[in-house]
Amino acid sequence: MDRTDAGRHLARSLERLRGSDVVVLGLPRGGVPVAFEVARALGAPLDVIVVRKLGVPYQPELAMGAIGEGGIRVSNDEVIRRGGITAQEIAAVEKRERADLDQQAGTFRAGRPHVDLAGRTAVVVDDGIATGSTARAACQVARQMGAKEIVLAVPVGAPESIESLRNVCDEVVCLYSPDFFIAVGTFYDDFRHISDREVIDLLARAFDAVQLAAATSTATPRGRPAARGDTPEAGSEPAPDQEEQGHRFATRSSPETAGPPQRDEPVELHVADGTITLAGHLTLPANAIGTVVFVHGSGSSRHSPRNRFVAGRLNEAGLGTLLFDLLTPDEELNRANVFDIQALAARLADVTSWLREQPGELHKALGYFGASTGAAAALWAAAEHEAHIDAVVCRGGRPDLAETRLAEVRSPTLLIVGSRDEIVLGLNRQAQQQMVCETRLGIVPGATHLFEEPGALQTVTRLARDWFTGHFGPPA
Repeated sequence: MDRTDAGRHLARSLERLRGSDVVVLGLPRGGVPVAFEVARALGAPLDVIVVRKLGVPYQPELAMGAIGEGGIRVSNDEVIRRGGITAQEIAAVEKRERADLDQQAGTFRAGRPHVDLAGRTAVVVDDGIATGSTARAACQVARQMGAKEIVLAVPVGAPESIESLRNVCDEVVCLYSPDFFIAVGTFYDDFRHISDREVIDLLARAFDAVQLAAATSTATPRGRPAARGDTPEAGSEPAPDQEEQGHRFATRSSPETAGPPQRDEPVELHVADGTITLAGHLTLPANAIGTVVFVHGSGSSRHSPRNRFVAGRLNEAGLGTLLFDLLTPDEELNRANVFDIQALAARLADVTSWLREQPGELHKALGYFGASTGAAAALWAAAEHEAHIDAVVCRGGRPDLAETRLAEVRSPTLLIVGSRDEIVLGLNRQAQQQMVCETRLGIVPGATHLFEEPGALQTVTRLARDWFTGHFGPPA
């Protein structure tokens, strides 16, 4: 069992909270993968609750209190009184700890504000409890942040610690509390270290998922299919029964009907005549109708939460996906490599050749999903005479960086741009006029370059899904 498994088991014990005004709070770092699964199962927002113990100055392992974000502090008055600790000493310890707390919280959220707890049920999640000191502080801080109810949820915990925590929360949910408790890690088959990067990624994925789910009911109804040169807004992609230029725009039946993936694994991709190895992740649903290669933009990687979200929805629609790093870690240090579109396109071509050589159904139909500068690489590669790419989708793309090759692209291309991304929108309009293949410009109302607005990325996903399924042929 790993933390993902533990989170799924824990979520089943909290199912009664689904549909209520609940926020899931993961204790970083190890508690966040567990909390991610709980939040996903409950359809609830996910956040971290970052706390710091305030140790007695002359005995740091002894807690005299704890602090949380927003200037919150809880104190152990008994320890302070018995230790004769002055207000000045407390302030000095708090100042030092708060600097670390604020920095860590800011790093994890990547600029997003914390989720408001006022009047809501807070589910505090960790991967396990030994002494319970951090969980205790987290529950106390969540209470001071305005949560009306505190539920502490963990997969495993020491019996005496679990019992002692009942006085700081309204409910404790612990799946396994053995009499003979050694350490949390002994109850996991995989208890590896969780990095800051993983925490950041999980929070971003959860944030995107909640924002998109909230906007689902407000999506604009579909309209007529636009002729080449039209700029349909969000939701106006063609209806399933309409045709244009000989291509049928078909939507898969319910995406949720897709079965478990046939392949879902990390892969190594050898490019440049085998001299360079790139990391990737391949997902291939059973009976996939085609595979989409993701080409990320500058400053991103195969871990991009936005691309991973889109890829997940394409998988549910019966499409295979390959996300990979365009550059090695050393190459990323040189910013010029990000804009060497011709070199990136050559790597994409090598990766495409690798896909075509794989056994199974990967070669059935192939598409590119390019974002930002990655869209230029996708268009450049698609313009190669032997490319034979069935469809291309560009999200917030920079087609101007492939301007010299645009007229040679033969693959049906969908350009998706936010209405508030004015400069990029202008560049895409100019590019569309230079392209002679089937093209469509989809404008997402109110969206900026990263499509962070509620419902924006959901619209991108829906447009891309329908474009690929419509050009890859009928479902298998």
